[in-house]
This record gives sequence, structure tokens and C-alpha cells, in this order.
Amino acid sequence: MSATTTPVHSASDGSVTAFAAALPSDLSRSPLLGILAVILGAGTVTLAGRLLTLGLADLKGNVGISFDAGAWIGSAFNVAIMFIGPFTVFFGALLGARRVLLVCAGIFALVCAYLPLVHSYSLLIVLLAVAGLTSGTFYPLTLTFTLRNIPLRYTVLTIALYATCIEGALNFAPSLYGFFRDQLSWRWMFWCPGVIAPIVMLCAYYGIPPSPKPPASRKAPSFVGYLYASAGFALVYAALDQGQRLDWWRSSVFTALFASGVFFLSCSLIRRFMGPNPLIDLPYLRQWNTLVLGSTLFAFRFALLATALIIPLSLSIRGFDATQTGPAVVWTAVPELFMTLVAAYFLIRGLDSRLLMATGFACIGFACILNAQFTSAWSAENYFRTELLMAVGQSFAFLGLVTSIVLQALFSGGMASPQRVLTFSAFFHTVRLFGGESGTVLMGHFIAKREQLHSFLLGLQVQRGDWITEETVHNLTLGLAAKSSGLATAAGRAVDIVGSKVRLQAYALTMIDAFHLVAWMCVATLLATATLRRSPLSFGDLPGLQRKSKSTPGDKP
Repeated sequence: MSATTTPVHSASDGSVTAFAAALPSDLSRSPLLGILAVILGAGTVTLAGRLLTLGLADLKGNVGISFDAGAWIGSAFNVAIMFIGPFTVFFGALLGARRVLLVCAGIFALVCAYLPLVHSYSLLIVLLAVAGLTSGTFYPLTLTFTLRNIPLRYTVLTIALYATCIEGALNFAPSLYGFFRDQLSWRWMFWCPGVIAPIVMLCAYYGIPPSPKPPASRKAPSFVGYLYASAGFALVYAALDQGQRLDWWRSSVFTALFASGVFFLSCSLIRRFMGPNPLIDLPYLRQWNTLVLGSTLFAFRFALLATALIIPLSLSIRGFDATQTGPAVVWTAVPELFMTLVAAYFLIRGLDSRLLMATGFACIGFACILNAQFTSAWSAENYFRTELLMAVGQSFAFLGLVTSIVLQALFSGGMASPQRVLTFSAFFHTVRLFGGESGTVLMGHFIAKREQLHSFLLGLQVQRGDWITEETVHNLTLGLAAKSSGLATAAGRAVDIVGSKVRLQAYALTMIDAFHLVAWMCVATLLATATLRRSPLSFGDLPGLQRKSKSTPGDKP
């Protein structure tokens, strides 16, 4: 990891001292309530999206729709979240985080309360889009509020709670949905996030200070550029989300979505060059650490697929449902509650966030290597040993990553203007959503192709006329003859059983390949992390430096 010539614990650097002196010590009247508002908001939208994925089958059965129609249910919610991301910069600058959270959380709560009662497919899609538009504002405002309103002494606590809430919502969701479905009702997949939303409103009302109104003389910024960018990202996101099902470029729908998205993004860039918007500062993003951290965020979202996708899929191919696969990922979520606090303690003590992040990715990669010993006989209990290591890795990697992002904003001039903070937040929000979807699409395509390859290779070893195959089919036919209408029926059932065994082994080999792919991604991320430039100070130094700057007027610029 490259280091700078500036001493780490020295306050002699004028720019660092000026930065610390410029930051107010307490911008929020109730910072803990503000912290709770933003982390609950981010956790709520994560939980809502995950529960929607897990309960999709029950929702389709309730509405009575086909597989193809049901494929757009999740897309309506996620595409709306993608669309509102860039627009949140516009709304946050004009209205402030407090107003946006209060209005959007209220609408989101009402929509979630009504969604389980809907039986019309069209109305369902519209309401899910509204839910995505309102909840999609929570993520960008989290980082904006953290940078502009939370005192430095609470920053590490905020990041730790944020990491815990996000990862907990992701990993607890399968067990939570299993409990809802078995003990209460599948409708709680909507009501649960809807119940949390009013709590977010109360915390935002009392914990987030009102934003000052813009001067009346200032010309209102144009929203057209945001509209182009939002529409472009949303259409490309929809194309990627439906690409595997539509067979990519062979589908006119995919081609139209992707081409339209690229067109709107091009229009947004052209408009940006012709008439810069005063609410955004794109040149500020052209920094090495910002770009590397953006790619690292994509890598982390990809690494999360080990617990969010690969492990549940490896168990579901044996017929396990959410209740049976949930313990495997809960075994990751529970230790994360403690490991995140441990990681926060290390940061407060002055540990380099890059080292913490690298340690986390190394643990994730090693856990995936251990999981690559997977066989078709595994159950949730077989993952318990490796998921403890995965919990350490995800906690350290996520907290180190978010800390590095915050430090990059602080020491790269991000606090110089609200435009930079909003642009910085929107950039990482877009990377988080777009990168997460790209990673999911990549993994889904990889799994589909590797399963086809392994099925073909295994099928070469199971041919008619081979004595092992014939002997297996013959023995199965004799065993099934007593419970079949005839030998021909029994033989057909025997062939189906052999085919299912071949597919099961093909999927098992595919899961092994998927774990290896995540491990190699972690290796690549470690190499990228090594190129990050070190921040002048760590989080453990900032509060002390700020107090010193406040008590010494001569040090102020």
C-alpha cells in the first residue's frame, strides 16, 4: 500500500489542520437519532428488496400471474430505486435530507401497508415502483448526512451501525421470511418494512436538522440532466436484470432497453458539457482513490453473492426452502453484530482502514476456498464453520471500505461545498446499485453457462449402452416396477432419476466454480487495495485534531 511523505500523526500539515478547524463539532441537536434514522432507512430498503425476492413465489400465487409476468415484479422495485438515485442529489440539494426522508418514508409506509391487499398485476407493478422511488432516496442521503451533519466522534459509530444494519438485513432476511410464512403470513414481507418506516420518520424529525432554504435570488437548477441520467441508468439496469431470461441480444426487448438507456446517458453527458449544473461537480470524482474505491465497492457487492446467492442456491437445488437455508446465512449475520464493533474499535485506535479492508477481503476469499469443497450432500450445518470466517471478512471489508470512502471525502476536498458531497454520495450510490446488479447478472450468467458445460461433460459419461448406465437403469427399474403401471413406466421413471442425479452433480460442480470465482475476485481486490493512497490521518486522530484546532484560534485559516 502506497504511503505519503506526510507523517500520519502530525498536525503540522496546514491543509489537514484547516480541514479539521472548519468542521463544526456538533451540527445535529440529536446526532444519535439522526444516525438511527439514516441507518434504519438504509437497512429498511435492503430488507424490503431481499424479502421481495424471497417471497416472489407467494406473491405471484396471490396475484395469479405467470413466470414471465412475475419476472418484472422485482425489476419494478429495483429499477425505481436505480432511477431515483441521481434525482436524490437534486432533491437533497433543494429540499434537504430531512424533508426528503420524512415525505418518502411516509409514502413508503402507506404503500407497504396496501401492497399485500393488491390482486391486480398492473396496480402491483405501479405500487412497487412507487415503493422503489421512495425508499431509493434512503441510501444516497445516508452518506450525505454522515459527512455533513454527524460530529466526528460519532462517525465511526455511524459507519459500524450502518454496516451492521445492512449486512444484518441481508443475512437475516431468509430466516425472517421463513418465520413470517410459517408462523404469521407471507404478507409480512411488506408489512415489516412498512412498520419500520414510521420509526425512520420520527428519528429524522427529531435527529436531522432542517436544511436552510436556498436564496431567493439564486436561479433554480435544471432537473433535465438528472432526468436523462436517471432514465438511462434505470433502462440499462432493467436490460441487465432481464437479460438472462430474455436471452440477451437475441431479444428485441433487451436490445430496446439497453439502446434506450445508452441514448439517455449520452444525452445526459452532452447536456452536462453544454451547460454544467451547479448542483454537481463531476471533475471532483476524477481522483485515483475515488475510482479505486468505486471498483472495490463493486467487488464487495460481488463478494456478498457468496452468502446472498451461492449458498442459498447450493442448498435449494436439493429442495430446501428459505426456512432450511436460512440458518446457513444467519450463522454469518449473528457474529457480524459483534465483529463490526470490534472493527470499529480497531479504527478508533488508529488502524489503517485499508489494512482492515484488505484483511476482510482475504477472509472472504479464504472462506470461499473452503466452501469450494462443497458436495451435493451438504446441508446448512456444513457451512457453519466457514460462515464464521465469512462473518469476520464481510464485517472487516465493509467497515474498512465505508471508512475509506468517508476519509476520501474528508481529505480530498469533499467538504468544500455541498455540491461535492452530494455528487460523491450519488456516485457511490450508483456504483452500489449498478455494480450490485452487474455482479448478480455476471454470476447468474456464469452459473447458467457452467451448469450447461458440466451437464454436457457428465452426460458424455452417461450414455445408452454403457454397462454402468444400463446396470443402474435396470436396477432402478426393478425397484420401481412394483409402484408403477408397467415396466415401460418404471423404466421411464428410472431414466428420469438418473437424469436428475446428473443435473444435481452438474450444479454441485457449478457451485464450486462460483465459489472459486468469488475467491479470485477477492484476490484482484487485494491488488487494487494495495494501490490506494493513504489518508493523512486516521479516524482515531480526527477528534483530537479538531479539538486542538478549535482551542487554538491562530491555527484557523
